[in-house]
Amino acid sequence: MSKTPATRTTRTRKKTPTTPGLPDQVAQAVAAAAGRKAMDLIVLDLRKSQAFTDFFLICTGATTRQVQAIADAIQSALGTHGIKPTIVEGETRAEWVLVDYFDFIVHVFTPATREFYGLERLWGDAERIEIPA
Repeated sequence: MSKTPATRTTRTRKKTPTTPGLPDQVAQAVAAAAGRKAMDLIVLDLRKSQAFTDFFLICTGATTRQVQAIADAIQSALGTHGIKPTIVEGETRAEWVLVDYFDFIVHVFTPATREFYGLERLWGDAERIEIPA
């Protein structure tokens, strides 16, 4: 019996978005959202404003199913580090899921809902941290 030479396949690693200057928990949430192919990821730094939290992570899922998957991935990723949300709202309809971690809040929208509510416009004075795709 002759041995055939083994062929090696090379895998390309998925690029995780870089998040310089963000707290670890926010960076982990960004990575989890990106891992579920969230679109238009942006972080608003609210520390210099009169806000009730330090950061908003805003992202979009193409469908309600993807919105749920993104929110679930974020909760799962942070949960492995013992970080649980204070409250989660909107999971039933999944047009807009809000996950509150007290120091930061995650907003996962469908495209139409994100455009309608325009959180980026409402918090226009906040520093925007664009997350590369």
